[in-house]
Formats: sequence, C-alpha cells, structure tokens
Amino acid sequence: MKYAVIIIFSFFAYSFPVDIRAQETPLLQQCINPALFAAQHNSLTPLPTPKSVVVTADSAIIALAQKAKFAGNVAISSASGQIFADEATVTDDGNGVVAVGKVGFINEQMQVKSAQISLDAQTNSFAISQARYQLNHVNGNGVADQIIINGQDGLVLEDVSFSTCPLNQLDWQIKASEMNIGQAGNLGQAFNTRFYVAGVPILYLPYFAFPVTSQRQSGLLFPNISSSSRNGVDISQPYYWNIAPNYDATFAPRLLTNRGLQFNTELRYLSDQQQGQMTVEYLASDDEYENNDPRYFVRWEHTGQLNKQWQWFVDFNQISDDNYIVDLGSDFYNRADTYVNRALGLSYHNEQLSVAATFQDFDVIGEQANNYRALPHIDLSYSTDLSTHWQFDIESEFSYFDNQNPNVPTATRAHFAPTIGYQMTTPGTAIAADFTWYATYYQQRNIDNTDLARNINRNIGQARLFAAAYFEREQSITESSGTITLEPKVQYLYTSYADQNNIGLYDSAQLLNNVNGLFRGQTFTGLDRISDNNQLTVGLTSRILDGNSLERGSVGIGQIFYFDDSQVINQNRSIQRSSIAAEFDFRLSSRWFTHSQLQLSTKVDKVERSSVALEYRRDAQSLVQLSHRYVRNLSQETINQLGLSAAWPINEQWRWVGRWYKDRTLSRTIEAYAGLQYESCCWAVKIIAQRHLANRYSMNGTQDINEFDSGVAVQFSFKGISSNRRSTSMLQDGMFGYRQPYLFN
Repeated sequence: MKYAVIIIFSFFAYSFPVDIRAQETPLLQQCINPALFAAQHNSLTPLPTPKSVVVTADSAIIALAQKAKFAGNVAISSASGQIFADEATVTDDGNGVVAVGKVGFINEQMQVKSAQISLDAQTNSFAISQARYQLNHVNGNGVADQIIINGQDGLVLEDVSFSTCPLNQLDWQIKASEMNIGQAGNLGQAFNTRFYVAGVPILYLPYFAFPVTSQRQSGLLFPNISSSSRNGVDISQPYYWNIAPNYDATFAPRLLTNRGLQFNTELRYLSDQQQGQMTVEYLASDDEYENNDPRYFVRWEHTGQLNKQWQWFVDFNQISDDNYIVDLGSDFYNRADTYVNRALGLSYHNEQLSVAATFQDFDVIGEQANNYRALPHIDLSYSTDLSTHWQFDIESEFSYFDNQNPNVPTATRAHFAPTIGYQMTTPGTAIAADFTWYATYYQQRNIDNTDLARNINRNIGQARLFAAAYFEREQSITESSGTITLEPKVQYLYTSYADQNNIGLYDSAQLLNNVNGLFRGQTFTGLDRISDNNQLTVGLTSRILDGNSLERGSVGIGQIFYFDDSQVINQNRSIQRSSIAAEFDFRLSSRWFTHSQLQLSTKVDKVERSSVALEYRRDAQSLVQLSHRYVRNLSQETINQLGLSAAWPINEQWRWVGRWYKDRTLSRTIEAYAGLQYESCCWAVKIIAQRHLANRYSMNGTQDINEFDSGVAVQFSFKGISSNRRSTSMLQDGMFGYRQPYLFN
C-alpha cells in the first residue's frame, strides 16, 4: 500500500546560483548525457503551498508526529527539489531528514545521485555524500565526495570534478580539493585545482575564483592561443575588470614571439543617454617591423542622446602605420580597407525636419589620391505633404573641404535643392513626377595655376517623369500556387546644362550602374558634377513568387536611350544608348542558387562589368560556391577573378573549409585558404593554412602587389569554460571571405 504524508513546515532550500541561460547548448545528440533518473522522476511535483513538503513511500511508520520512517520508493518533494531514496527517516517534527540507499536529488538546475542525503532545517544544512551530479540545461557533470549546503558557507563541494564532456568521453576535466559558492559573494572559489586533458594533468592552480551568477565579475578570461609564420606563437591573456554596473574594462596583454609584447585595453561605459567604447592597442617595439617605432591602434566610439530629437556621436580611429592592420589584425577593420574613419556628428530629427552636422576626416592607408575632409558637413532635409499626391521637399547642405596636402585647392560649398513632387500608386501602377532646382555656391581657395574660379554660382533645373506597371499571373514553374510578375517601367529625365569645369572635385566620382541605378538620375556621387541629361530609361523585371509570396527568382534588364550628348561628361556618343544592365537571381532547386549581374557595352559589344555566383547548399554546414568577378576598367585596372569556396563536414566531428581565388589577368593565385576543424562535445581545435597577397605598403606609401604571406594557425577551445572573442566561422575568415548568394530563405 502506498502512503503519502503532507507536512507543513519549513524545508531548507538552496538554489545553485549559476546563470545557465548564457551557456552553450550542445549541438550533437551524443553530447547529451542520459538522465540520471527515470522519466517519472524528472518533473517536479506540484506542492499545495510553497512551504509544503510531500512525502510518498510504499510504507511508513510514524511515532507521535516526532519521528517517521519511510521505506520503499521514497519521494520527498519540497520547494527546493525532490529527494528519492530506498529509505528515509524524518525526525524532530520534520526538521531533520536522512535518506539512504539509492538516493537522488533533483531541482530545476541539477540532478544528483548519491549514497546518502541528510538535512537539518534548524541549522540550514544539507549534505550529500559520494555524489555524481549533472547540470540540467548544460552538459556540465562531475563527481564529489561531499556536497554541503548551509546558510553560512553556501555551497561547498569537496574532492570535486567538473567537465562538459559526456561521461564516456572525458577528454578534459577539472579536479579540485574544494569548491565553494556563496562564501565570496557572487564568486565561486576553487582550491588545489588541476586541469586534465586526455587524463594528463597540464595545469595546476592553488586558487582561482570564477563567477557563479549572471552578474559580471572581475577575473581572468580564457586565453586566446594561435600561431602563424609571420607572428610566431600568439598568446593573449584577457583580464576582465568589473569596475561598476555601468563601467567595465578588459586588459589583454598579447605576446607575439616574433614581434614582442603588445598591450591591449578596452573600456566600455553605459548610462541612460550615453554609451561608448574606447580601445587602445600598443606595441612598444616590433622586432619584425622595418623600424622600432611604437605601433598602435586607438579607437573611440560613442553615441549619445541629448533628448528625443537630438543625438550626437563620435567615431575616432587612429593607426600608427599603413601596415598595422595587415600585420597585427583588427576587430574593426580588415586589410582590404584603404582608410580608417574619424567623425564627430550632431543630428536633429522630427517628422518633417532632419538636420545633421558632421566633422568628417580620414586616416588614409598607403599612397592614395588626395582625400578631402569635410570640416564640417551639414545636411538639412525638410518634407511636407501639400495634398494627397503632391509633396514639397528641400535638400540642402553646407560643406567646408580641407586637405592635408597644402598644394591642392580647398573650398566652401553651399547647396539648396527644393523639389515639388507628384506620386500616385495603385495596386497595378505607379506614377511619379518631380521638378527640382539645384542652386549651388562655391568659394574656392588655393587655386593659383589652375582653371578653377574663386566664386561660382551654379543653377541647374531637373524634371523627371516615371511610370511603372505590375502584371501578375499564376505560375507553375516552382509550384502551382505561385505567382509570376511582369514589371515594365520607364523614366524620362531632363537636366539643364551648366559649365562646371571651373569647379574642383571634392567628393564626386562617377557611379557604376546596375539595373536600379539606371533610374537613379545621377551620374556622379556628391555635387561637384551634375550631368546634363535628355534621356529615356526603359527597364523590365520579372519575379517568380511562391505561395507564401517569397521571391524564388528574378530577372531584370534595363538601358538608357540618349537624345543629346552630355556636355559635362564631355564625350560624343556614336551610339545613343547606354550599356545594357542585367541581373539574374534564381533558386534553381532546394539546394542550388545563382546570382549574377552584367553590363554589356552596346558600342563595342563587350562586357564592361559582370559578377556571377553559383552555389550548391546541401544544408547549413555543407556548401560549394563558384564565383567570378570582372570589371574592365576600375581605376585603370582590370579585375578578373575566379573563386571557389567550399565547406563540408567529413563526419559529425570533423569539418573542412577551403577557398581559392585566382587573378586571371596576371594568371596567379591571390588567395589559397584551407581549414580543418575537429569539434567534440566538449572541445574543439581549428587548423588553418593560408597564402594570400600581403597588401603591405613600403616606406614611401606604395603598395606591393607581388609579396605574399603564408601562415598556419592553430586554435583550441574548451566548451563550457572558454570564450574566444576573436573567433569567427572559418568560412568568413581570410582575405575575401564567403558571400552568400542573393536568394536564400
């Protein structure tokens, strides 16, 4: 006969104070240890009241409500968890409990198997002997000779081990003579700790502390260890300092055996209206560098809100030399970047008006063309509805352009552009028309021996008429319930001519067009050149949508027809039409995807620009991509690159990644990258080998396009105790990295 006893008294409860939500959930099914108890024990029994204790057993002997002995399938449930045992004795009006036999303890955070559990509610003590424990929400597990919980000392584990590996594969584990949680506030403490890998002790610490709550704690973070041929062994040991709830800092001395010792610091701060981060990296002397000057990187990023409408920001970056990012890496820039940014800005926004003032500067990497800095650049945008379809807009700006080169012109530019626009949209059509007046004033300085004028007033008018139609019908290319669209669109654009040869180029360059760019109405970035236009643009797009209105494929084509030559661009067109621009995106099947862009010159019947990517994706971990990029003339150079990227799991533990890019113009490989990763339930290792263009700069600022770097890197991580802030997917690493095709849902 089954007995159940409900006792109303206080039963000591202690919750293991570890924030398990922040831990990593194992991805492999075999990484999850089996439950210590049968399924019927793995759910907590509801209690009549929070302070209730419910005892069930096959038999019970109760003596004058002072002592009770239970035997056979004993289960004791309370707010702190459940105890299972072969036998249990409750004494002293329920204040004392001793459970023996096959004893188990379960709460929301952990499961424990032991030989004996005893508790004393009067002294708030709870002891578990010869225990095997397992955390519920992460793969942490271990054994302890004794687990003691009391109100004075918190949680104490004696002769304890811990690992995130499965029980049958303890690749690594930690052993300590004692761990306690609660004696040092939010910190746990471990004494006489040994770290084992494959059963071999590799590290001993007489004492260390670790956080046991979601609150941030000061202390050592897991080191970052890698190696390469250029840097040698690269070891970084971060230390985290929790200064205050809204301030913290990380100090990460970094030893590069081929270069020296680098000191890295990061400071973060946060308030109700402000937040930011300051980063300093400093290498006093580089043994591999051409001179022994200090090498450094400084960054300050800040955003603040003065009120609901006013915001301000700072983005300041400074590097010591052109090769810093190439040699030492960066979390914020890559070696393909040509400058680092410096900007200070203030902005105001409401429903109709936006004002932004920015002081923009650059720290140029290498020998680049003269770059102008805008000190300041002020934008003002105003918009209001005149009626249902009519709108009035103003776009204006004020800029002062300066240059570090004292021999080039500088200028102040003021621009004002009011627009009256009409727009009407229906489910099947769109019509838009606008009329804009561009009024620009220049005051230029340092113009001796140039064709530039000191003071210029430029006035240009522009009219645009745009129309589009949208046709739909059912399609069965991908599925019977889908839709195919046909979207023709046409635009007429007229822009008056103004002589601009006496204006310098401060922020303007000719744009490259795609299908949508043909309808842009602008040939140049910036305002220094506004081309005269008398042209008609025609485009056609077709899309394939599935039953959920998701785009499965699209084709677009467009071209501009010129009625007059452009005097600003200063060329006579023997063929009165632009290059044909085309785009193609399609999900060929559930695993095949393709994306392409093309510009075909109608004058010489040659491709001006093209890019294509074909990808096979078996699943989220398995893909092969073939890509090609071609530009006939980009800064007087031809870009003709063929690339192959692949990532494929060998089995559940092993995965390889490879990438290869070839410059077909020079017939040479510009990047070769291979990575092999082993990942078990509780540890991982990456081995990466690569050879790529160094992109290093000489002392005079010219870039070497013939020097290559080769290197091998090895990275280890132990799941559950390590965090590698620099680690990223191997597929994203390298010089070019992986780019996903346009369509992928």
